[in-house]
Amino acid sequence: MGSGTPGITGTRGTSPRAAGPLGRRARIWLWISAVVLLVGLGCVTVWAVLDPGRYSSSGDGCVALTIPNSTGGAVLHACGDPARTLCRSAFSDTDRIALLLRAQCDIAGLGATTGAQQ
Repeated sequence: MGSGTPGITGTRGTSPRAAGPLGRRARIWLWISAVVLLVGLGCVTVWAVLDPGRYSSSGDGCVALTIPNSTGGAVLHACGDPARTLCRSAFSDTDRIALLLRAQCDIAGLGATTGAQQ
């Protein structure tokens, strides 16, 4: 083998130089990058808080209900014919989930007197 520390290649026995202070341009770009990142995170946070998404709400023939589950919670979500079947079942059963689902069926326009009985 050649000279130098065994197992370390490419260093030739020299220690790395310490990084000097950032120049003015580097500091400006660092600040611009930080501001852009913070504004982006702020926009995503506001959007996530204000828009829960269509999957988590009932309406327009779709039914959504969050129920307790072994992993914390599960979402029952159905649209169209599966939603009508789900609502028909909710208005014929009397368990806790069926009772909670009835209100969501009413919101979706699939209540006992409308789409659920068709």
